[in-house]
Amino acid sequence: MTAPEFKRVVPPSKDTAIDAPRKIPLGFYLEYGLLRVMSTLARPFSLRAASNVGALIGGLGWRPFAIRADRVYRAVRACFPEYTEARVREIARESYRGLGRIAMEIIWLSRAEKADALAAFVEPEGWEHIEAAYARGEGVIVVMGHLGNWELGASYLAMRGLPTDAVAMHMANPFSDGFITRTRTRLGLNVVFDENAVRRIPKALKEGHAVVLVSDQGAKGLAGTFVSFFGRPAKTPRGAAVFALRNRLPVIFVAAVRQPDHRYRFHATPVPIADTGDREKDIDATVQNYTAVIESYVRRFPEQYFWQHRRWKRQPPDTPPHLREP
Repeated sequence: MTAPEFKRVVPPSKDTAIDAPRKIPLGFYLEYGLLRVMSTLARPFSLRAASNVGALIGGLGWRPFAIRADRVYRAVRACFPEYTEARVREIARESYRGLGRIAMEIIWLSRAEKADALAAFVEPEGWEHIEAAYARGEGVIVVMGHLGNWELGASYLAMRGLPTDAVAMHMANPFSDGFITRTRTRLGLNVVFDENAVRRIPKALKEGHAVVLVSDQGAKGLAGTFVSFFGRPAKTPRGAAVFALRNRLPVIFVAAVRQPDHRYRFHATPVPIADTGDREKDIDATVQNYTAVIESYVRRFPEQYFWQHRRWKRQPPDTPPHLREP
């Protein structure tokens, strides 16, 4: 599970002198201090109020500051060529407002009780798929994308009392990293950092847990497969498919999608698993299957996708020019 701009923390090498303290940038302290202040200020307010404040702040990234605005516009335009200019700009603007909402909602959740967080949800859609998968008692692979509020999407399972482990990458700022990790833990998630995933995931699955992996953003050093996303090849994490096929487990895509009244609906959709006997081809096909499910949700709720990340940054070298990153 990741949040915007999560970066891998590189541990010091064995050659680093043990008496050489790591210099922590001043900005890290300032960022963490701001998180603490904002969490205190948000405490008396409802989740909806905090979310609305976040939308106002996030919207500034579109205009007037135009942070990656051209890139976001090009991505939305490339994926939805049939949309009017006004509609494309609306989607782009709302994606910035959505990022602000997520940030403030995470801050609000750092002090919230589980009951308050659960009250932010309406009746779930597809919950029977979750119940059936857990009933097997053999573990569940849960796939998510950067859609809606992905933090709430993973936490919803844990808040409903289902054992859930979420795989995350460290943030560059260790103080903010701890803040986010504590928030996830207090909502019931077992956080598994990526450097421990190979060892911890099999154990969690053996105990019948769900393992949540955000699987729509390739990263350097992360095993991936090139599959089609909106008709363009994009490197996509294959871990969910590998664990599912290795252990013959169900894969379910989940998302917490914001509703018109600013509450959320939890969605669960089973992902078809390829099973031809050719393991590598089956992995690639399964990655394409869950990518197709993610795309179907993005088409339904384009304003709630994280268009700011470069989904097509990593592509095969022989990708035709018209299919390269917009």
